[in-house]
Amino acid sequence: MTGSAELNVVLTGFMGTGKTTVGRLVARDLGWTFVDTDDVIVAWHGPIDAIFAEQGEDAFRALEREVAADVARSQHHVIATGGRMLLDPANADALTATGRVFCLAASADEIVRRLTADVDGPVRPLLAGDDPATAVARLLNERAEGYGQFEQVHTAGRSPQEIAADIIKRLDIWRDSERC
Repeated sequence: MTGSAELNVVLTGFMGTGKTTVGRLVARDLGWTFVDTDDVIVAWHGPIDAIFAEQGEDAFRALEREVAADVARSQHHVIATGGRMLLDPANADALTATGRVFCLAASADEIVRRLTADVDGPVRPLLAGDDPATAVARLLNERAEGYGQFEQVHTAGRSPQEIAADIIKRLDIWRDSERC
């Protein structure tokens, strides 16, 4: 990256951590464009559940790589990724090359609480099982190393506005250090 003029902000993390909500706020406050990579996939290729059902997970992950490469070429975007997108090294390389990545984090219990409270949100197959908290905890544990490589933003007990302000403050500190 040649400087903050080319910076994108990339938000990753588990579903229910607030990537889309916080991303929209950060984009609004910075005057940048907001992009949700799952929305891009849907716009280009149709519903994600249909892609999984008809083409399989490998095809979906290939589409994620296509979208990651495309949005990485943008400037002044706030990019909310799918929960596993940056666990693929090719996607992580593409998006970290042109942006600063923040991983939004919350406990399994907090994630389940948020997802079950979001009655207007997308259907989450993970919540259909007998013990969603255990399933979320297991997946968080499996993804801990991948998520851990990115700057952590803890979201529990904080409003989306507080989280967005925290990210913007971190960006300002980072920009100031680049000028030195």
